[in-house]
Amino acid sequence: MAPKRTTVRDLRRQNRSTLLSTLFFDGPLSRYELSGLSGLSAATVSNVTAELVEDGLVVEAGSVDSDGGRPRVLLRVNPAFGHVVGVDVGETGIKVELFDLGLRQLGAADHALSVGSPGAVASLIASSVRDVVAAAGVPASTVLGVGIGVPGTVEQGATAVVHAPTIGWDAVRLEELIRSAGGAWPLYVENGAKTQGQAEMWFGAGRGARHVVIALIGSGVGAAVVADGDVYRGATSSAGEWGHTTIVYGGRPCRCGALGCLEAYVGAEGILDRYRKARGRSAPDLLTGDDEQAAVAALVAAAAHSKTAARVLEETAGYLGAGIANLVNLFNPERIVLGGWAGLALGAHQLDAIVAATRAHALRHPYDQTTLTVGHFGPDAVAVGAATLPVAALLEGAADPRKPATRTADIA
Repeated sequence: MAPKRTTVRDLRRQNRSTLLSTLFFDGPLSRYELSGLSGLSAATVSNVTAELVEDGLVVEAGSVDSDGGRPRVLLRVNPAFGHVVGVDVGETGIKVELFDLGLRQLGAADHALSVGSPGAVASLIASSVRDVVAAAGVPASTVLGVGIGVPGTVEQGATAVVHAPTIGWDAVRLEELIRSAGGAWPLYVENGAKTQGQAEMWFGAGRGARHVVIALIGSGVGAAVVADGDVYRGATSSAGEWGHTTIVYGGRPCRCGALGCLEAYVGAEGILDRYRKARGRSAPDLLTGDDEQAAVAALVAAAAHSKTAARVLEETAGYLGAGIANLVNLFNPERIVLGGWAGLALGAHQLDAIVAATRAHALRHPYDQTTLTVGHFGPDAVAVGAATLPVAALLEGAADPRKPATRTADIA
C-alpha cells in the first residue's frame, strides 16, 4: 500500500491541533513558550495562534515580563468558545453534567433509573441534557457535543453500538435512539471505564504517566489500559473487560453468565451478596434499602464492630489484589489507579491490604516497577471523562466539532 501523502492542509490542521492541545493542557503560555514546547517555529506559532484567536478558540490571558524586552502576551484556550456535556449511564441511574471548555462545571442533574429499556435511557439522556443546558442559561447552539459513558463494550463505527449483557443490552444503537428522542448534538459514546480513564489521564492520578491501568469498581468492574499514552482497545473495542476475567474457577455466578468472574467478588453487588450469605439468617442485616452505594458504605462502617463484615472486606481486598496482580503481570504498567465509587470506598479503608495482596500475587520485577494509587475523581469521574470526548475531538481537529454533526469517540 502506498503511503498517504501529507498535504499542506493536513500539516496546517496538525499544527493547529498541536498548539491548541498544548494550550489546553499547559496554558496559559506565551508564543515563545509555545514554540519551545511544540517544536514549531516562531513564525508558525505566530501565524497559527493568530488564526486560533480570530476563530475565537484562543484568547489573551495577561502578560509576563521577558528578559529585557517587551512583556510577552499569554494565551489560553477560550473557555467561553463552547460547552460540553458528560453523561454517566450507571446501572442505577444517569448523571448529566454541563461544562465550559475549561471543564468548569456549570450544571448537573442526577436521575434514578433502573437501566433496562434502551429507548427509555435514550429518552432520559436527551431530555436531561436539554434541561441541564436550559437551567444553566446556556444557548443550545453553543453545545459542542455530548459524551456518554456506558456499561459494556462500545463498538465504534458510523454509529456507536453498545453490547452490555449484564444490563440486557445486545447491539443497541444508542446514538440513533438518542437522535430519535430529539438529541441533535454531536454524540460520543464510550465505555464508562475508558471515559473515567481519560479523566484520570488528563487531570488526575494518571497524568504524566505513559503506561497506566485505571480500574473502575462500582456496580460492575472494568479497566482502561493505557499503553504508551494510547488506550488499548483490541480488535472490536472490548479490551478492558477486566471484571470478566476468571478469579475462581467454577466460582460464583456472574451476571454475564460465566462463573468465577472478578466482578462477582469485588463488584458492589457481589460484595453485598457475599456479606448477606456470610452473616446467616439469625444475624441482623446491617444493610437495608436498595441503594448500593449506601449499603457498601454501611458495610465498611460495620467492619469496626462486625466480624462478618470485617471478614468479607478482608476477602474482598484479597480478591481485588489478586485481580490487580493479574494486571501487573499482563500489562507491566508504571501506575495502577483504583477508581469507581466502590473502588474509592475500598481504597479508603483497605488500601494496605489490597497492596499486600497485589504484592503476594504479582511477579516481583513488574510489581517493583509499578505504584498503586487511588483515583482523584469521585462519583463524577465517568461524567467528567465523558465530557472530555467532545473536547478531544475539538483538540484533534482544531475546529468546531458541531460540523459535521455525527462523530464517534476516540480516546487518546
